[in-house]
Amino acid sequence: MIGLLTGRVWQLAAVLLLAALAGAGWQWNMAAHDCDQALADLATERKISADLQASIREQNRAVEALGAAKLAADERGRAAQKLAAANGKRFDGALARIATAKAATCDDAMPFVDQIIQGVR
Repeated sequence: MIGLLTGRVWQLAAVLLLAALAGAGWQWNMAAHDCDQALADLATERKISADLQASIREQNRAVEALGAAKLAADERGRAAQKLAAANGKRFDGALARIATAKAATCDDAMPFVDQIIQGVR
């Protein structure tokens, strides 16, 4: 009887051990699956991150180009203002030379108009 009982205990222990090993194997398989899924998710997130970084770099280049274009436009604006001021001074000088001119007809006025045009050139 003791032999039968001892044999049954060993059988029960073997079944429990087999069940424990099967459970551990299943958990190992699930952990490997989860690990594979996590690696796939990581690869996807890295791709998204790389795309976003590329977009940010492109936007930064565009902002820098716009900044350079603004500086160039400001410089052209300053040059145009200087030119306009110089042209205004020439026009003022031409008008000052004929400030006392009197003309009753178009023929009388034409020499003065010519002086203004010559003075502005």
